[in-house]
Order: sequence, then structure tokens, then C-alpha cells
Amino acid sequence: MRVKCRHIVSLFLAVLFLLSCVACGQPQMEQPEDTGDKGQYMTDPIPEGKPAPVEPQDTAVDTTVTHTCIFSISCDTILDNMDKCVENKKFLVPADGVIFPATEVEFSEGESVFDVLQRVCRDNAIHMESNWTPVYNSAYVEGINNLYEFDVGSLSGWMYNVNGWYPNYGCSRYQVKDGDVVEWRYTCDLGEDLGSGMGG
Repeated sequence: MRVKCRHIVSLFLAVLFLLSCVACGQPQMEQPEDTGDKGQYMTDPIPEGKPAPVEPQDTAVDTTVTHTCIFSISCDTILDNMDKCVENKKFLVPADGVIFPATEVEFSEGESVFDVLQRVCRDNAIHMESNWTPVYNSAYVEGINNLYEFDVGSLSGWMYNVNGWYPNYGCSRYQVKDGDVVEWRYTCDLGEDLGSGMGG
């Protein structure tokens, strides 16, 4: 009986040891120590009167309720910066800078700016590439129409605005409302050339 108990205790300790080793080997998500006024997903305080972010995991899309918004995609800022544009990307820039003109599109209750962008691009055969960024709890749009971040200098990339405001949080966290005007625009200067200075 004693030998059996020792065997069980030894087995139990071995399992505990293995579990602790496995746990030690797992990458741990750590929040930066000093985030100041930033929220859980590194969001600066939202300006008064602007909509707060809605977390994708807390959202239920209701496909039985549809709304419309005005949606567009443009890269007209590149036209004034063609000298900085990667040579083999210049032919991708439309003569007027418009990739998708301002168009009324339908969306379902609860959808995000990213949801609508995905559908508009898919339905209109416009290339779009993104990746999920856990620290910001949002998709990050890397390229549209094969024009990517850094293709027109180190301060270039895609930004979105809703009703003229450039939100200071990711496009997966902005819930579109009926009548919104959503614009995806390419910046060559961290938003300064769009009248935003990175979420201003």
C-alpha cells in the first residue's frame, strides 16, 4: 500500500512539474508599464462628443437590420508625392487618385468600418491586405489597391475618417452608424497632409 501511495504522489509531483514547465514556456502578453491615460487597448482618451470604440468581441451583427453610409477610398495625396513613390507602384495610382468613388453602400447593424471596407473591396475586386493587431484589438490595414504603408516614404500608409474625424482607435472598433461618411485615405505624412496628425 505504501509503495502504491508513493507511486501516486511521485506521479502527481511529476505532472505538476511538467505543467509548470509548460506554463513557463508560454509567451506572456504584457501591457507596457506606463500607459498614462491610455485605455486597455492603448487608446488615448476619446475627444468629447466623439463615439467611443466598440470592442469586436462584444459586438453582435444583426443582418436583418440594414443601413447605408457613404464610402470612398482615395490616394490623391500620392499625386503630389510621386517622386517619393516606389517606382514599380506608380502605375497603380489612378490619374485622379480615386480608387473607389464616394458611393452609398449598405451595411448591417453592428458592423465596423473594417467590415464595410472588406465587403466594398471584395465586391469591387479591389485588393486589400490587413493583419490583426492584438495590442490594439483591431485589424490594421497594410495595403489597398496594392499600395502599402511605406510605399511613398517612411511616414506613408492608410488612415480612415468618419464624418471628417480621424479616430484614435482601430477600424475594427469603430461601429458604423446610418448616414455616416467613411473615407479611407492614403497619407504621405502621418496624417498631416490629411488634416489629421495621427488621430487628431
